Amino acid sequence: MASVLVVEDDRRVAAEIGSALAEYGFQVDEAPSGSIGLRKALDGKFDVIVLDRMLPEIDGLSLLTKLRAAKVSTPVLILSALSAVNERVDGLRAGGDDYLAKPFEFIELTARVDALARRKMAAEAVNELVVGDLRLDLIDRVLYCAEREIELLPKEFAIIEFLMQNAGTLVSRKMIFESVWGYSFNHQSSVIDVHIGKIRKKLDPDGLNPRIHTVRNTGFILRAPA
Repeated sequence: MASVLVVEDDRRVAAEIGSALAEYGFQVDEAPSGSIGLRKALDGKFDVIVLDRMLPEIDGLSLLTKLRAAKVSTPVLILSALSAVNERVDGLRAGGDDYLAKPFEFIELTARVDALARRKMAAEAVNELVVGDLRLDLIDRVLYCAEREIELLPKEFAIIEFLMQNAGTLVSRKMIFESVWGYSFNHQSSVIDVHIGKIRKKLDPDGLNPRIHTVRNTGFILRAPA
């Protein structure tokens, strides 16, 4: 069972987040201030930290900076009412792994926490990701499809890595964009679909064994071919 530390000073919001995560199957601990959150994050071994940006005593970004300076690499999902692109970029540059603007849907929160937890576990457990006949070497940064080496551009590698980390799970364009590019998704942009299209052609030039499936108006699912 993955463990999550929720650092949030609004007790009602913290309780709602904790309830949603617990219902999903996470073990949850809470911290009502930045100083308590910092102490718990340094002392405890958590799989994910959900961190509010605006906190008493120590603000979220300062807390995050202290964690990274102390070599704590626990994935951090930043929550904030500050949704401007520069605010998101500041959070990610401070060491955040993901950024979710308030208000948010709890189903998206749990999906993002789950993705971060599985990414951490995968990174700790193996040096490669395998889904069906796809094998991603995380050390040499090489993708193999049916043992055929596939040449990928850096963004294509990051996209397939994210999809393989979440294999069998529907991921939205927003989740892919913010994970790979690190800032807010422009819903009118077709950049993700263009990259996905190029990856598909490299994996399956004939289109006979699709691995990346589109869910209309929602996102994508990576599955091993039948």
